Amino acid sequence: MSRACWLLALGVLLAAMLSIAAGKVWVPLAAWTAADPRSIIIVELRLPRTVLALAVGGALGMAGAAMQGYLRNPLADPGLFGVSSGAALGAVLSLYFAYAAQAWLLPGFALTGAAVTMAALALIAGRSGSLILFTLAGMILTNITGSLTALAISLAPTPFVASEIVTWLMGALTDRSWNDVEVVLPLIAIGMIILSRTGGALDALTLGEQAARSIGVNPRRLQLAIITGTALTVGASVAAAGVIGFVGLIVPHLVRPFAGHRPSATLLPAALGGALLLTVADSLVRIAPTVSELRLGIAMSMLGGPFFLYLLIAMRRRLA
Repeated sequence: MSRACWLLALGVLLAAMLSIAAGKVWVPLAAWTAADPRSIIIVELRLPRTVLALAVGGALGMAGAAMQGYLRNPLADPGLFGVSSGAALGAVLSLYFAYAAQAWLLPGFALTGAAVTMAALALIAGRSGSLILFTLAGMILTNITGSLTALAISLAPTPFVASEIVTWLMGALTDRSWNDVEVVLPLIAIGMIILSRTGGALDALTLGEQAARSIGVNPRRLQLAIITGTALTVGASVAAAGVIGFVGLIVPHLVRPFAGHRPSATLLPAALGGALLLTVADSLVRIAPTVSELRLGIAMSMLGGPFFLYLLIAMRRRLA
């Protein structure tokens, strides 16, 4: 691994330790033993939440880096192209029809929603990788899935169901357990493995599609790998934590200057950076002096919105 990866890995380790200790009630290092009764807080509450924060952050970071490399578009992000909203719609439908009582059904619905959205995006935009075409297709799919989600909320059979959907859509890792980890962690791992194996093809694609074909890259196979890997990582992440945006947009930009500008060199640092960012953010929302815990999805949107605006202004200045 590069020096940047080692530094990020160290940061992830420190962030995980902070996440285990941090909260409205801090758990000191002395209590991290089985003999201390406070260790139950770590084992049953803090540790599964930390594992999910690391996994979801890493998944979203790598998915964003892979999409930016595939589309050759620095503004690409699963949330900006309808994948997150498609996964959210699938999860919302499971809540609407009261299927979420089964631990594996909500992730299954979320994965199906993400897969259908990515397949529709591929069909609409084709293999051209055009920024305008992908952006328009993503906007259309985001509007469609968003309107269907709003329809599900408005037609919710009970106020409790509507409240549950709205609260879940805000995104959070509150009250997560080892059952959630067991369901989504294998899916995230499979998706990240698929995305990590696309690095060489993404590097070749920077030379242009014709040049990539000439050195043995199969565009359809690459597109299928990107669709499958992104659907698995984003779908499982949404199923675990709700809608948490901008991680896949912010992190690749932050790590790219240190990791190198080749797509393959950005995948692992983006995963580590995403895990670091989300774990730190989840720790901060827990210790923030608020009456109730700030939703993680809201906090990331407050951070990601200005960052996205900064990227647009910087791109405009370069094109001027």
